Amino acid sequence: MKEKLQKSALWLLFFLSCNYLPALAQNAPTVRGTVVDKSTGEVFPGATVIEKGTSNGTVSDIDGNFQIQVSSPQSVLVISFIGFIQQEIPLAGRTNITIELEENLSDLDEVVVIGYQTVKKKDLTGATAVVSRDKQNKVTAASLGESLQGLAPGVSVRNGGGPGQNAQVEIRGVASFINSSPLYVIDGMIADANPTINTNDIESIQILKDASAAAIYGSRAANGVIIITTKQGAEGAPRVSVTAKYGIQQLPQGYQMMNNVQFAEMQRTQFANSGLTAPASVSTAFDPSINTNWYDEVTRLGNAQDYNVTLSGGSKNSSYLISGSYFENKGVLIGHDFQRAALRINTKNTKGRVTFGENLIFTNSITNSPGTGNPFYDMPLNLPVIPVRDDRFISAANPDGWGKGTTDAVTYAWNPVAVNAINSYRSNFAKVVGNAYLDVDILDGLVYRFNAGAELSFDHNKRMRRAGEWHFNQPAAPTNIIEERSLFSSFLLEHTLNYNKVIDKHSFSGVIGHSQQITKRDVLSAGRTDLQSFDGRYLNTVSSATGDPIADGFIPVQYTISGFLGRANYTYDDRYLITLTGRYDADSRFGSDNRSRFFPSIAGGWRISEESFFSSQIVSDLKLRASYGELGIVTVGSWDYIGFLNSNPRAIFGPDEQAYVGATQARLANPNLGWERRISHNLGFDLGLFDDQLILSAEYYNSLSKDVLVNLPIAWYLGNLGGEPAVNAASIRNRGIEMAATYRNMKRELKWDVSANVTTIRNRVMDVGNLGEGIDYIQTGITRSQIGRPMGEWYVLKTDGIFQSDEEINNHTNADGRVIQPFARPGDIRFVDVNGDGEINQEDRTFVGSPWPTLQTGAQFNATYKNFTFNMQWIGVFGHTIMNGVRRDIDSYQNTNFRADISPWTPTNTNTNDPRIGVSVGDPGLIDNARLESDRWLEDGSYIRLRNVEIGYNLNMARLQRWNVSNARLFISGQNLLTFTKYSGLDPDVTGNGILERGFDNGNWPASKIYSLGLQFEF
Repeated sequence: MKEKLQKSALWLLFFLSCNYLPALAQNAPTVRGTVVDKSTGEVFPGATVIEKGTSNGTVSDIDGNFQIQVSSPQSVLVISFIGFIQQEIPLAGRTNITIELEENLSDLDEVVVIGYQTVKKKDLTGATAVVSRDKQNKVTAASLGESLQGLAPGVSVRNGGGPGQNAQVEIRGVASFINSSPLYVIDGMIADANPTINTNDIESIQILKDASAAAIYGSRAANGVIIITTKQGAEGAPRVSVTAKYGIQQLPQGYQMMNNVQFAEMQRTQFANSGLTAPASVSTAFDPSINTNWYDEVTRLGNAQDYNVTLSGGSKNSSYLISGSYFENKGVLIGHDFQRAALRINTKNTKGRVTFGENLIFTNSITNSPGTGNPFYDMPLNLPVIPVRDDRFISAANPDGWGKGTTDAVTYAWNPVAVNAINSYRSNFAKVVGNAYLDVDILDGLVYRFNAGAELSFDHNKRMRRAGEWHFNQPAAPTNIIEERSLFSSFLLEHTLNYNKVIDKHSFSGVIGHSQQITKRDVLSAGRTDLQSFDGRYLNTVSSATGDPIADGFIPVQYTISGFLGRANYTYDDRYLITLTGRYDADSRFGSDNRSRFFPSIAGGWRISEESFFSSQIVSDLKLRASYGELGIVTVGSWDYIGFLNSNPRAIFGPDEQAYVGATQARLANPNLGWERRISHNLGFDLGLFDDQLILSAEYYNSLSKDVLVNLPIAWYLGNLGGEPAVNAASIRNRGIEMAATYRNMKRELKWDVSANVTTIRNRVMDVGNLGEGIDYIQTGITRSQIGRPMGEWYVLKTDGIFQSDEEINNHTNADGRVIQPFARPGDIRFVDVNGDGEINQEDRTFVGSPWPTLQTGAQFNATYKNFTFNMQWIGVFGHTIMNGVRRDIDSYQNTNFRADISPWTPTNTNTNDPRIGVSVGDPGLIDNARLESDRWLEDGSYIRLRNVEIGYNLNMARLQRWNVSNARLFISGQNLLTFTKYSGLDPDVTGNGILERGFDNGNWPASKIYSLGLQFEF
């Protein structure tokens, strides 16, 4: 660890003499010394040396030497370096000393935030994962979720590659049909960690996975809790840290589609096979000069820029950190970009028994996009014989002549270039997130804390629709502008008492408190049709439009959560540990009779390695853990327990026959709505070997979600028009194994460490409520969630190859001899008659694969040699199936371009997986070949990806001394460079179409390759 930065550790004196020496007496002693590595005896440059209780400090030079003038011969020096055990050395009159730093190979003494408390990692009884900033900051990521992928067991991350697009994070599987997102806590404020939060501000991340760890958050913790701790200032002279990174983004290889000549030839064949005349666009009027490569027209080389400047420092009684950052992502698709500017202010001050401070971040983010359409779906489908724009397409509705489908070149794919020019959508989020706190040391070990948090977001969205058309037979629509403004506010007030006491071999700690959070969102939308334009430029304000006004409002979000919380920890002789946690919550989103609930948990640990009977030269630490508890999650809106009123009805009353406004209850409501609950069991162990050079941990978890919300059908005669009411009736089970291992080899000049994690998740639906007689499932278009099976499992028709002859078609019969596909022709897909009724229909659909991976892995490797550093991260996801919705449309052959490597079946080309080609109108066989509910479009989604590789070089300190620069480092990195998969789509990391169609690729934005160059330094 020391040698990793030996040549790059920089002098950090930076004006210390100017700031602090005048405060010292002229006869104050000068202390000289040398810092060395205890294990090797080598000199140690870059170690921080501070006179305890002051801001007076220095840094050891390239030869490990330092010199410092102290206030007293009895002063105490504090010597520290990252990765080494901090030393406090009493001078006792000495003026020349040698200090030996010992490497801290174990992270068991690391302090972990577990919600309203901090504990040492070795004393944890619950399932908690810790991700340091060094790991999550290696990748270029706009959001926290994206930076976590592969770094912690039990944490599943699915990335969207779009600028400003948030990642989907799930902890230990999905246990709700509605919401699977974890709870985020940022420096004590419960808030969303979306892309408006700067990831470079993060110091560490704690992920609470089981009930024991998360129960302190009670009613909102069933999907797990992610606690984010941001960077803080430290005692010592002021430091300025600068990080700059610039990267270019490149899309993976797109679908290889036919050019104009290939397409024209294949379409002529297609129509000839159906006995039809080919369209003029590929025959008599074929224009070889029109050869549109839609992929090239819509994509570009993107870039990502990330700049951060931090000023930090402090004294014995105060510290501060101020950081400013700017992040910009110019997307790989035209018209897509994201910008974020942020300012963070964290301070801490102590006066006697009182400590107070705040953690605040101000961000402003802007996202630009066309706001409609999906180019990753349209690019491969659009025809190469259609130009991007052409004068022959000019009309009153399409004044710019954008290319679109015509009667002789039919396609319903959108022209993405036209969409980008006609439509624009701009989102601006100005956000403040933070908290202020006050700690009072009441008694020895007893601390009162008042915490006030706030999240305020001022959101402004603007959408403009200019004149033009972007697809065939597009309905007429006026130009318009719509502006939407909303104010989101969330205020948190908390009072807690923390107690810590050690009596002989007994260690006690605990927290009790009260928490209340009030959340509100108001939204107002206004607009107008008929934009004015002058010299080709549109006026972009609502007041400048001249047409019909547009106004809308939304049901406001408004709710309050109030709860009492408590946790007690007891440890005896560092061997026996027990934790009791509970939270009693009340939530206004439920009816008054069902608004409160208690969420308890219990956990215990046994450190066997501390027992007198345990003796091992290999095992340095061994702890067994177990926990049980109950967590909750809210999946309802602010007013779902109240009936929906329709205020439009009119009635005629009185002699004057006047029309009076009335109201009817259009939607029935369930006043007994309650929390979805998760009952969690966890068994685990932590093992340290060879003086903690090798650290292993493993967990077995089994969680049952009860009272899961489902929409139960009700009789039509009850007059319900607003959808089926939700009922707490279903249950879902998730269970699996998590393992993590880290090995460090730090005893040679080449220092390295490797870590890996493995997660298995088995998801099962246990109950779906009373959906009707014989119905034990929830059905979507192509998935079914059935009791005893995974959620959202693919429920489709099974295929069995291609018919090669009429004889095969006639022999494809049921037990009664009935021909199952009488309309099929040779070259058509053979479907399996599952129920044996002699025909292919919806009753033949069956379960074919799950979108949920059975195994997820992550691995990281770090190495240092002299001035060089190296980092590599891998992820692997296995055992799941993806529905390739884009390929389904391409290979349906109808009104679309064709794959360049397509090989349709013909009597002379039978060794192929592609069925015959033709025009489906009046041809039932071709219509069946293109059915969406078919396993023909299901593919293995397993993949292994080189997530990140980085090479760094620590610059020579001696040459930078004249500028007072320290810790200067250059690095280059590559992200998503290699992906090994059988999936034929752009990217197997699919975000999906909601929870119940998680593996549906309907044009998923793929992860880009990113090549970055960066610089880090301090002065």
